[in-house]
Amino acid sequence: MKLITIDFETYYDKVVFSLSKMTTEEYVRDDRFQVIGVSVKVDDKETEWASGTHEELKDWLSTFPWKDSMMVAHNCMFDGFILWEKFGIAPKVYADTLSMGRALHGVEVGGSLAALAERYNLGVKGDEVIAASGKRREDFTPQELSRYGDYCVNDVELTYKLFYAMLAKKFPKSEMKLIDLTLRMFVQPKLDLDLNLLEMHLTDIKEKKAKLLAEANVEKEDLASNPKFAELLRSLGVEPPMKISPATGKDTFALAKNDEEFKALAEHPDVRVQTLVAARLGTKSTLEETRTERFIGIAKRGLMPVPLKYYAAHTGRWGGSDSLNLQNLPSRGTNAGKLKKAIVAPEGKVIIDADSSQIEARVLAWLAGQDDLVEAFAKGEDVYKIMASKIYGKPREEITKEERFVGKTTILGAGYGMGALKFKAQLKTFGTDVTEDDARHIIEVYRQTYPYIVNLWREGQKSLEALSKGMTTSLGRSGVLTLVPDEKAIRLPNGLLMRYDQLVHMRDEDNKLQFQYKTRYGWNKIYGGKVIENVCQALARCIIGEQMIQIAKHYDVVLTVHDAIACLADERASDVAQSYVTGCMSWTPEWAKGLPVACESGIGKSYGEC
Repeated sequence: MKLITIDFETYYDKVVFSLSKMTTEEYVRDDRFQVIGVSVKVDDKETEWASGTHEELKDWLSTFPWKDSMMVAHNCMFDGFILWEKFGIAPKVYADTLSMGRALHGVEVGGSLAALAERYNLGVKGDEVIAASGKRREDFTPQELSRYGDYCVNDVELTYKLFYAMLAKKFPKSEMKLIDLTLRMFVQPKLDLDLNLLEMHLTDIKEKKAKLLAEANVEKEDLASNPKFAELLRSLGVEPPMKISPATGKDTFALAKNDEEFKALAEHPDVRVQTLVAARLGTKSTLEETRTERFIGIAKRGLMPVPLKYYAAHTGRWGGSDSLNLQNLPSRGTNAGKLKKAIVAPEGKVIIDADSSQIEARVLAWLAGQDDLVEAFAKGEDVYKIMASKIYGKPREEITKEERFVGKTTILGAGYGMGALKFKAQLKTFGTDVTEDDARHIIEVYRQTYPYIVNLWREGQKSLEALSKGMTTSLGRSGVLTLVPDEKAIRLPNGLLMRYDQLVHMRDEDNKLQFQYKTRYGWNKIYGGKVIENVCQALARCIIGEQMIQIAKHYDVVLTVHDAIACLADERASDVAQSYVTGCMSWTPEWAKGLPVACESGIGKSYGEC
């Protein structure tokens, strides 16, 4: 297979028409879009630059052996989308040095071509693109266009060198496949959007919003502004709730929709306060409205590219990208499922969505050697009822729905060292209120019931100490995780490192070791339970990644959300496809032998029906 390195230079205006002002999809599909030129390098041959009309560039690009080649670019989501959307060309495989850099060096470091070229001492990226702002192809003089071509050629040469430099670090083949699959979701879109449904939803959102504002009898600006809203509360005799800002460490208003004290005001005895809070939530929570408007815009322009950022999180998980986070489409509340139902399969196809069952809790129990819990998962027993039975001291068959929910929250929430007060607050967020004593009892029962999990937290703490001092130690099941002290990192089964850059330790006032590591936003505290949470999420992601590769052998993967994978299948053979997908999502990798994996799956013409 050949390697084709490519880079497009396109018209932009830094004031109104650029990727800093628009999404990639919106920018490329806009009528103002124009390719000024493109550079292409086949294997190690000399890089070529071409500029001309759309038809001339299409004819030139068609001369390259794309069907037998891997295409590599820095930010392939951009270059690959142009190649397919504007020229109808797709390579055999997509590769992306931006994605590779994130996986190799962590999400906290600079991922630009300039930063990575400097890191690898490959050369210097030029800045001719700055002078190109506002200039269409026909506005360039021959000399200017030649200099722009040299700039583009240099970018291709840097990208080519960077690609091989990162491959030399033994970049995992499985992760290269995942980069390809992630890019395809965006570059070659296959999902459609129901425009009528979206427009009806937007109208409904706006009507409800207007009604809330009318009932509150205040200006929208007063509701959206924290200081002004605080004054509105004070005018009704209510002192606005406060909290410590995690960003500044200073007092700030606790007026966000997830702030407990603010949510409690929704049940204030004064109906005027209730109405004010309802209006505030309806006005300031504009995510549904703006996202619906964005969906409508996409629907009018074409199929829906799914923008996912490969290796978006510290643990390697995918994240939202291109100003559209499909990872958190609402599943609860008045807007539950509305946007999901607007995402539809093409004619003759259905969407199959498979979601791993309790994957993190299963990984945690397996990694800790908590064999009784592992066995319960393997047998398909109701582990939530088992937990509730321990908490409430009565037989499983007598556990109520509410008690089972507490058991579920405990299994899914208490596995990383959560304390009683935080657990109490978490339950309250879900609408279940318990006393502080009850919360302490629940946490204590969990820890007594699953002592190997508690011991794993201690191992997590020891691993931090070992990494900070350049030593090695074990963490969880033998052979699954490896400490790499020189890198201040933990090596995962996929071969990549989960990094704790510049990890340092210090003593607190009680002479206990405290640890911190450096991120782009400052220093993050880290402790044993948090390490285990990171590790379990990373291992779950490794499993999902391997399962995705298996599914993609037969079906087009179109989306992944947390621990779920969605793909397209022929409507007439949907049962066979669902059986195959379920089998893949219930498969355990060789390195995770003994880990019981299961999933739930559904089929629908829309994503919301799955």
